Amino acid sequence: MGRVNQTLILFDIDATLLSTRGAGMRAMEAAGKALFGESCRADGVQFAGRLDPLIMRDMLSNAGLPASRENLEAFREAYVRNMEELFRNPGLGVLMPGIQELMTRLDALSGVTLGLLTGNFEKTGLLKIRSAGLTTDRFEVAAWGDDSAHDPPERKHLPPIAVERYRKKKGGDPRRVVIVGDTPHDIACARAHGHVAFGVATGKFTSAEVRASGADHVMENLSFTEEAAQRMVHG
Repeated sequence: MGRVNQTLILFDIDATLLSTRGAGMRAMEAAGKALFGESCRADGVQFAGRLDPLIMRDMLSNAGLPASRENLEAFREAYVRNMEELFRNPGLGVLMPGIQELMTRLDALSGVTLGLLTGNFEKTGLLKIRSAGLTTDRFEVAAWGDDSAHDPPERKHLPPIAVERYRKKKGGDPRRVVIVGDTPHDIACARAHGHVAFGVATGKFTSAEVRASGADHVMENLSFTEEAAQRMVHG
């Protein structure tokens, strides 16, 4: 299949595009405890940069329970219900510095397609996006935390899914794929497929830590709109 002169930019959600100030973690822990008891807790579980199904597996392990399909499906449904209830309150999501301006700048560039590559489930990820005031339809392709067919799923499985969805939508391969995220997990999944790894230090990791994980580009945040756009599109 022929290649087209396009750049696909895939954004992580949490701590890259926006912050919900821990709402997702609280909703997930509340769902786990309600279903499986107080021992289904988030203590010692890493959230940053990981897939929601993996986080749920760890919480079930804390409770001494198997990560069976039935347990995971019940957990997910309860979590989604909690998130839908939480996000009835407006303004829960807050954009990271420069994001709105960067989205506007990238939207104006020809040959650029915006997408999402995230550990969130689709329903909860879209709730977060909308709560922060972003329109979801500007992200033309996405790979979500439960899209991997592997067991266990890993973040590195997601870039090919996003690229395939781009291919079906656009009729050709992207010339350049950029993955933007705030954790070493984001950087590793980009490098696993030879994509451009663009790190931001807006989450729990410093710019030095993101750079040490192998990022091609690192910025403290994305408020320097023109510089960020140029690096993403042209390198």
